[in-house]
Amino acid sequence: MSLAEPNVFTTISRQGQLPAKPTFLLPWPVLIYLAAVILPVGFHLGPLYLTATRLLLIAMIVPLGVNLIRGKYGRLLATDVFFLLHFCWIVVALAVNNPAQVVQNAGSTGVEFLGGYILGRAYIRDKVSFVALIQSLTAIVIICFPLAVVEAWTGKSVLLGLFDRLPGISTPVDLAIERRLGLERVQMSFEHPIHWGLFCSLATALCFVGLKDNYGLRPRIIITALICLSGLLALSSGAILAIALQLGMISWAALFRANSNRWLILLGLFAVSYGIVDLISNRAPLQVFMSYATFSAHSAYWRSTIFEWGMVNVWANPIFGLGLRDWVRPVWMHTPSVDNFWLLITMRYGIAGFAFLAAGYVLALWRIGRRSFDGDAGLWHLRRAWMFCFLGLTFTLTTVHIWGAVYALVFFFFGAGMWFVTVDADQEAEAQRTANPWERVKPRPLVFSRFSGDDPTVIIQGHQRSMQSRQHRKVDPKRHHPHS
Repeated sequence: MSLAEPNVFTTISRQGQLPAKPTFLLPWPVLIYLAAVILPVGFHLGPLYLTATRLLLIAMIVPLGVNLIRGKYGRLLATDVFFLLHFCWIVVALAVNNPAQVVQNAGSTGVEFLGGYILGRAYIRDKVSFVALIQSLTAIVIICFPLAVVEAWTGKSVLLGLFDRLPGISTPVDLAIERRLGLERVQMSFEHPIHWGLFCSLATALCFVGLKDNYGLRPRIIITALICLSGLLALSSGAILAIALQLGMISWAALFRANSNRWLILLGLFAVSYGIVDLISNRAPLQVFMSYATFSAHSAYWRSTIFEWGMVNVWANPIFGLGLRDWVRPVWMHTPSVDNFWLLITMRYGIAGFAFLAAGYVLALWRIGRRSFDGDAGLWHLRRAWMFCFLGLTFTLTTVHIWGAVYALVFFFFGAGMWFVTVDADQEAEAQRTANPWERVKPRPLVFSRFSGDDPTVIIQGHQRSMQSRQHRKVDPKRHHPHS
């Protein structure tokens, strides 16, 4: 490598000092938020129960929301507007159905939904911060993997047991759920094993695809395998489905990478399969899909019944939904839980409440999926990783419900991908090149001489003068040949 080339050495000689290698640390609010998600810390403040995540989002939602409206985090997007309308409709629906509970429940839902989304929207704004977010999520899952193995074997959550001993701290209940495949279901620090499985599933495609420019194939395979194993220890069909769908899309992209129409072909196959199932089955295709995404025939029948009766409740209350009121179901269905996030949103807040949420969600996926980053491989891989993550999660949420910390986390990661809508690939590449020269060129190690006082500028300037003198010196090879 010539010193005349524009590289890190010429940057050093111009500045007169070695630039510090970037640490890639996330903004401190995001670091605190991720720590609050994985640590089961909660407490009671009068009649209110607050978690560490909820407390942080309460403190930040107003200033971040004002800055978002003012355009501090880029121009206002249609998804921002639809999500705000979704929250406003939640307030209206609760005011109609549960006027005595509207302040508390609308406030907690708004803080977790909008707060998580705006936090990701505000602090994850470029390639460097997004990669740092993926690395941090991956590190948390890998660090927790031994704890997951212990819990799967013993049935005791290490984190819940540890924090439950602290005075004044309240933790989620350590659930005693029936064993599956001879193992205990890993709950880690969340309110349900499903949430631990979904937490791990978020990192699957983000790690394997998103970190392609940062790590080689072998380490990514090993790390992704540990992530998948951690998620599978939740023994949740929803988590397994999320991981399987992401791995399926990764495999499809690898097998048909030479075919530019691979995703249209996949969409066509999906449409044909949907039509065939609709013709040969006496149930709706979505019911068939949910029935097979389970561990047992009992769970399949239960979810099919939930969907059938859930839709009865939707059509009986299409405008404002049920709010927090109980839903109509067969007398033998002793539990009111609904294992379908999209269905429960529609049941609670009506068709309009679902429509606002779905419009913002689908529009973001469509716009980001349509962006062309062919000139920047790094952006291209990060965008694909985010798309795989949320396409898999979209189908998974038809089989599970999310609330609390994981509810906020899902929309935090959704907001963390909104910068793909407006990012300029050329400007991003230029910013990366000028801000992080270490990432652009991997320099050879410098060996300093004791005669230079260990000053790198002196060494590099000496090398430059030596190279220049060699270029100007005209050497006749015959004068130095021994037989000339």
